[in-house]
Amino acid sequence: MAIIPYNPPTLKVEFVMTSCIFCKIIAGTIPSIPLFEDEQILVIDDVHPAAPVHKLVIPKKHIATLNDLAAEDTLLMGHMLASSAKLAQKLGIAEKGYRVVTNCNAAGGQTVFHIHMHLLGERHFNWPPG
Repeated sequence: MAIIPYNPPTLKVEFVMTSCIFCKIIAGTIPSIPLFEDEQILVIDDVHPAAPVHKLVIPKKHIATLNDLAAEDTLLMGHMLASSAKLAQKLGIAEKGYRVVTNCNAAGGQTVFHIHMHLLGERHFNWPPG
């Protein structure tokens, strides 16, 4: 028996793309000041910073949660993480230390359902977090 991949209806995809705040920022319908942008990601300041340095590394591809990642997203996630490290260098926080966080689903602290990484720095972070 062949497995047929599920392709959600176009209307559902359009609804997600038009209702997602990060998709609106990426599309330019909500203004933002990009700190970095390339063909795969956009980096902006977090509007509710949890540290003196708090940047969001957002993929341009809409993926709701980490649970929704596909095999083809591996390079994108690597690019996001490597870009976070390069940005930490540029911001002068790499040597002191910083944290990169990705939350998954509500109990994990995710409030915007479009995966993204938080780059946090310029304060001490305790362990365990949260």
